[in-house]
Amino acid sequence: MFTGIIEETGRIKSVSRGGNSAVLSISCSRVLEDTKTGDSIAVNGVCLTATTISDDGFTADLSFATLENSSLKNVKSGDRVNLERALTLNTRLGGHLVSGHVDGLGIVEDIKPMGESYLLSIRFPEEISRYITDKGSICVDGISLTTSAVRGNIFDVAVIPHTYKETTLSDRARSHAVNLEVDVIARYLEKLLKKGGGNDTLSGKLLDLDLNNPF
Repeated sequence: MFTGIIEETGRIKSVSRGGNSAVLSISCSRVLEDTKTGDSIAVNGVCLTATTISDDGFTADLSFATLENSSLKNVKSGDRVNLERALTLNTRLGGHLVSGHVDGLGIVEDIKPMGESYLLSIRFPEEISRYITDKGSICVDGISLTTSAVRGNIFDVAVIPHTYKETTLSDRARSHAVNLEVDVIARYLEKLLKKGGGNDTLSGKLLDLDLNNPF
């Protein structure tokens, strides 16, 4: 699990492609601290396993599923990528719970300055529309963000200057593909509340819960 708070941006040193898989070599520094072979690192929001670690970076394998379902299929040498180590039990949860599993690819519709900040508009696939709501959590290329508006199949997020400068968002342009992960809590609630699925008694209690007076 991750938090969606980017620790640093790394650089793709090389991409070795073969058949339905690939190996990424990424240069970085901060995420190497206390990291060992086999640990998880989120790369643009995709949970990958560090297969080798050196003084200035790490390598990670990409499976056919990762190549099919994430924007990592498009990365090339020199590209910046967002990096975050897996959270620990004493980590501050500054963003929201992120699993590192991509739910769909979004397309950047627009990025425009709004004072010192930026307004980012992203078109998302229909199959994840039920999980996206105003003021809801969304993970974009591994970055924990909050939607400010939803218009059909486009959502807006306001990006503060620090996030824009310290992540790959400053590299993005119109038509760029980005990895999207919806709020994992919404997925669990959907399963609990779905008719005929799970414990009907529990579902009923959840539906009857008075959120203003839960006890």
